Amino acid sequence: MAELHRPHTGPPAPPAGFVAALRAAVRGGTDFGPAARALTTMDASNYRRVPLGVLAPRDADDLAAALTVCREYAVPVVPRGGATSIAGQATGTGLVLDLTRHLNAILDVDPAARTATVQPGVVLDDLRAAAAPHGLTFGPDPSTHSRCTLGGMIGNNSCGAHSVAWGTTADNVRALEVVRYGGEVLRLEQTRGMGPDGVRGTSAHGPGRVGDASAHGPHGVRELIGAHLALLRTGYPDLPRRISGYALDALLPEHPGGPDPVRAFCGSEGTLAVVTEATVRLVETPRARALAVLGYADEAAAAEAAPGLLPYGPLTVEGMAADLVREPAGLPRGTAWLFVETGGATPAGARAHAERILRAADAVDGAVVTDPAGQRALWRIREDAAGTATRMADGSEAWPGWEDCAVPPDRLGPYLRDFRALLAGHGLRGTPYGHFGEGCIHVRIDFDLLTPPGIARFRTFSEELADLVVAHGGSLSGEHGDGQARAELLPRMYGDELVALFSAFKDLWDPDGGLNPGILTRPAPLDTNLRFEVLPKRPVDVVFGYPQDGGDFAGAVRRCVGVAKCRTAEAPSGGTGVMCPSFRVTGEEEHSTRGRARLLHEMLAGEVITDGWRSTEVRDALDLCLSCKGCRSDCPVGVDMATYKAEFLHHHYKGRIRPAAHYALGRLPRWLRLAAPFARPLNALARVGPLAALAKRLAGIAPERTIPVLATETYSRWLRTRRDRGTRVLSSDRVVHLWADTFTEYLSPQVGRAAVRVLEEATGRTVLPPPAGGCCGLTYVSTGQLDAARRVMRRTLDRFAPLPGHPVVVLEPSCAATLRTDLPELLPDDPRAAELAARVRTLAQYLEEYAPDWTPPRLDRPVVGQTHCHQHAVLGDAAERRLRERLGLTGELSGGCCGLAGNFGFEKGHWEVSVACAEEQLLPAVRESEPGTELLADGFSCRTQLDQLGPAAGRRARHLAEVIAEGLEGGDGERSSRR
Repeated sequence: MAELHRPHTGPPAPPAGFVAALRAAVRGGTDFGPAARALTTMDASNYRRVPLGVLAPRDADDLAAALTVCREYAVPVVPRGGATSIAGQATGTGLVLDLTRHLNAILDVDPAARTATVQPGVVLDDLRAAAAPHGLTFGPDPSTHSRCTLGGMIGNNSCGAHSVAWGTTADNVRALEVVRYGGEVLRLEQTRGMGPDGVRGTSAHGPGRVGDASAHGPHGVRELIGAHLALLRTGYPDLPRRISGYALDALLPEHPGGPDPVRAFCGSEGTLAVVTEATVRLVETPRARALAVLGYADEAAAAEAAPGLLPYGPLTVEGMAADLVREPAGLPRGTAWLFVETGGATPAGARAHAERILRAADAVDGAVVTDPAGQRALWRIREDAAGTATRMADGSEAWPGWEDCAVPPDRLGPYLRDFRALLAGHGLRGTPYGHFGEGCIHVRIDFDLLTPPGIARFRTFSEELADLVVAHGGSLSGEHGDGQARAELLPRMYGDELVALFSAFKDLWDPDGGLNPGILTRPAPLDTNLRFEVLPKRPVDVVFGYPQDGGDFAGAVRRCVGVAKCRTAEAPSGGTGVMCPSFRVTGEEEHSTRGRARLLHEMLAGEVITDGWRSTEVRDALDLCLSCKGCRSDCPVGVDMATYKAEFLHHHYKGRIRPAAHYALGRLPRWLRLAAPFARPLNALARVGPLAALAKRLAGIAPERTIPVLATETYSRWLRTRRDRGTRVLSSDRVVHLWADTFTEYLSPQVGRAAVRVLEEATGRTVLPPPAGGCCGLTYVSTGQLDAARRVMRRTLDRFAPLPGHPVVVLEPSCAATLRTDLPELLPDDPRAAELAARVRTLAQYLEEYAPDWTPPRLDRPVVGQTHCHQHAVLGDAAERRLRERLGLTGELSGGCCGLAGNFGFEKGHWEVSVACAEEQLLPAVRESEPGTELLADGFSCRTQLDQLGPAAGRRARHLAEVIAEGLEGGDGERSSRR
């Protein structure tokens, strides 16, 4: 194992005087520190470039002033939105412009004109939400619609699934206001209906002023176009998804409506100017939709069928193959599928439209889905593909780089066959999917980008694939742009003469070459700036086993490819997701799963963050990670930031004094065991205000928190007393192992008592008393005390020896998740750890498996509450949902995270974030619930959060076991408070 790699030289510093001049000229925030730089070294591509710093301009004038200073000091600039680009165009070596922080306003929505005016940092879903009340939407919809920005979509000419109906971004932009390098402002407008001049301006120049221009763009562009009319008329392939290069053919005089500088600008990848404002076209949203899902023998058959469906006027024709579907999804028979969406004025009309397509399709099998939830579930498979495809079925890594080539739709079937043959010839694997109706294929390929031979193969394959795409009349990019990944190969598609014309066009817009250099024109070679080359060459010394990543922490960190599903502004609804609660509260990249993964990557690289495990930048970013584990399930590639955080904290504090909360809360099982005999006097002392305040201050607990009440009789003591009163002799096959977790044992014994009642009633078996001193190690893990966690876990394995074949019922979801995942990953060499992990069951899972014929009591009441985030991420809640249905408990539990999250919400400095997380879904749902609604929360943290934040109006949140036990009693029974 290796120590963290340390390079001999760091990245370059800003020119002398530049930082001071920039800060004097702008009002927006600037950050030239290591954290800001580390967070912006990468986008969603294979590439990495280290910037000098980051600016978040306040407005268009700020942006113009910044570009003036940058030109004066020859500092290059890269505009950045959601940074989900997959070709490297959102990375740069100069000043990164963060356009999401302030330039994110929807300035106008005009339903009559069907247009909207937006700033570049507006997230697509926010625009769609603003247009929705008018029955309108923005047509292009990439799979990253919940976090990509309009500025980025304009820069890449993004498309999405509905482009067969509504076109690309370039088809839907009416006017642009842009700022050139040096600060000159131009307004570009479509010439349609305006007369001959499509660019409005005056002769005034300088920062923030509108400059003089022609209908083609800056001075000289008209002449450049006029001198090369024949080349421009013959040099472009005719296909719907031609995104590569500059769209100079849009400036031809015969273009419908005259030269279109807006269309020519779209897809320029930040190399010409920076967008400050855009007026976009809105389209009518169908009132109803249906989805025809068509199964085919293979992907080539699906591809060949797609063009025949276009005359039926579908909204989408999307394709994917079975190797992208990792678990059953209710798809029709086949090994490849087309998703064909239809619209209509009524549900019946949309369904009839889809059924016509189903009848016309020559498919192996098919189905029409009209249920919105069913459609969302199927679309989620498709939308998560950019991340899911990054891991092959066997867990090996796959990467972008040839993400979105496009060929004419009627050539897609033959192209896919040739593509598969080329993959096989190079010993590579990939999972094609994408926009079959427009001939655009996405694919992640298992390139070896870590070794020189692997990188050489990457280059050779890229060159040969470029030739294959061109041979089929295609475009190297069909959606996401060229960036660094493909721009080097543009001469193979366009020829040297047209590519030279691209460079001349770039020079007229940006004569100093300051805007996104190395992208699209005069590109860096496609096999340089790879983000993996700076990582340690040998695995670093770590504690967790990382079984899915070959024991390599760098491999675990590499999981994050930057698709940024964690950067969503709204909490998931209906209990369907958790990730990433801290980002939704702060809106800061460093508090997203992606941002933290980027910082860990740079920590391993050692170029920007140079102090390794001792890094304060990484520590501060991880401080607001709730360790909710939501990313483990919700991230398409399974990033597990809770585990990475525990690993980091272990190394960061090794041999050092830890925060007080780590000693108080991280070692909670020990303190509770010592305190249990003195529960009554300690509870009384905790109610004395000054004493409680002193205790919280010494323990590092937030002063706003209330110290939980200790049980005066522990769960195990109650159970042993109950057993001693009985005389029944137990056989080994008539017992139940119920885990006595710390929270049930010392803080919520009523949950354990209720579970005993339910288990014995449902199964006829007797619950065994737990072994003394058993602990899953959760609190030690969450605070990164991993040596102690392993000692505790080994002691537990020594003391707890369940009978062969017997499951272990765990009531606390966080403890169940720890036993299921952390235990075997911290003790990978102890077979007992994996054996115990495999036996863990929740109460509902156990009842479903061992009491399938039991009839639970009918409670018939609505429920509201929280699905524990660890339950969602590790254990799943399908059994709980089915059990609630049998009980007659109706309604959905909240998604997101309660915000307490074990020790997180109790730690000093976390109160505001903790409350904000709870206010996303949980607390509003409780406040809005009707009287008599059951408050359900299986996690101690969730129940405590509800109890301490007080929205329940006297109602106590309860574990499902308590609710069932009350139903069995037929009265208040186990509903009484702890004794």
